Amino acid sequence: MTTPDIPASHGPLLGLKVLELGQLIAGPFAAKTLADFGADVIKIEPPPKPDGQGGGDPLRQWRLVKDGTSVWWQVQSRNKRSLALDLRLAEGQALVRQLAQDADVLIENFRPGAMEGWGLAPDDLLAANPKLIVLRVSGYGQTGPYRDRPGFGVVGEAMGGLRHLTGEPGRVPVRTGISIGDTLAALHGVIGILLALQARHKTVSADAPQGRGQVIDVALYESVFNCMESLLPEYSAFGAVRGAAGSALPGIAPTNAYVCADGGYALIAGNGDSIFKRLMACIGRPDLANDAGLASNTGRVARVQELDAAIGEWTAKHSVADVLAALDAAAVPSGKIYTVADIAADPHYQARGMINQVHMSDGSRLAVPGFVPKLSATPGSHRRNAPTLGQDTDAVLREIGLAPEQIAALKARGVVA
Repeated sequence: MTTPDIPASHGPLLGLKVLELGQLIAGPFAAKTLADFGADVIKIEPPPKPDGQGGGDPLRQWRLVKDGTSVWWQVQSRNKRSLALDLRLAEGQALVRQLAQDADVLIENFRPGAMEGWGLAPDDLLAANPKLIVLRVSGYGQTGPYRDRPGFGVVGEAMGGLRHLTGEPGRVPVRTGISIGDTLAALHGVIGILLALQARHKTVSADAPQGRGQVIDVALYESVFNCMESLLPEYSAFGAVRGAAGSALPGIAPTNAYVCADGGYALIAGNGDSIFKRLMACIGRPDLANDAGLASNTGRVARVQELDAAIGEWTAKHSVADVLAALDAAAVPSGKIYTVADIAADPHYQARGMINQVHMSDGSRLAVPGFVPKLSATPGSHRRNAPTLGQDTDAVLREIGLAPEQIAALKARGVVA
């Protein structure tokens, strides 16, 4: 599926003006999600050094680079505009305050206190623009004894409880392989922004004709902790400390990854009562299907090793493809472990528009993820590629009333680029 550059003709967030002051993952991912659905996101990035080197969001150089820029950049910054501006300079800070006066949302993910140090404290910005919604993403939040500690996603994943649950029992806990803590924080930030926009609609009054904004405080570790299901109540009620369980899910059975005859793995979730019966019939174990002691999850958990052995004995005789075909026919949830090569070739991904193609400046095409969630009337869209550094500096400054000679003077002083 090819998604060409198209004008922003629709989108649920069309008309929403967003300033993105963050870098790397959490803040920019939140802004990217808003941009996908029509918001005008102005990304503020540090300009190049006087020698012309450096500058920009460090993500521009992370992971694999094509034609001088990370291919990740084309995902994280699509649909955004880039304003190269030095936040360390008083003139740069004044420009941000001017931009914020007409913005709906400001997103930042610096360490707590950085914005205040630049004269951009949220309370001051809200005083000048009462409708402004400020999203602040940090490792530990804006309050509490840990607020001043630097905190990346991996640290938030560990403190939030996720890292203790990953990997094999008795071995070093592993990370997920992506920056899941940052992404969870970003998504919680987007939820916060949408909630704050709804609240703003409800506070329209004579004193606040556009409604009142507010500050959203998102901590990485709290975003992870919010997804930890029954971890805390289990500890509170039983003193149970859940740990790593490999490919199984403790307390729910049977659900695991089972090795097949060709060396691959089949993921099988037979933990529903009726599903379990169908699974046992499929693998030729009617004795287990009709065992009254296995009729509920409680009984199955008590005999999970027996069940895993029975399922594993069956999968070991068949290829992954044959196992999945049999389970699909029996209406038992199952699947294989996808590599990115599997994803790129999968017809369901294609049919759902999840593999899009963008045109690069050198004429090549690059596959990028599609848009989630899927809205029937106002879906996400690709309106423009990720910007080069400072690509939109002149346009953005003209929009707030600066004349060409003023912009040229700011560039000469190194305030913008």
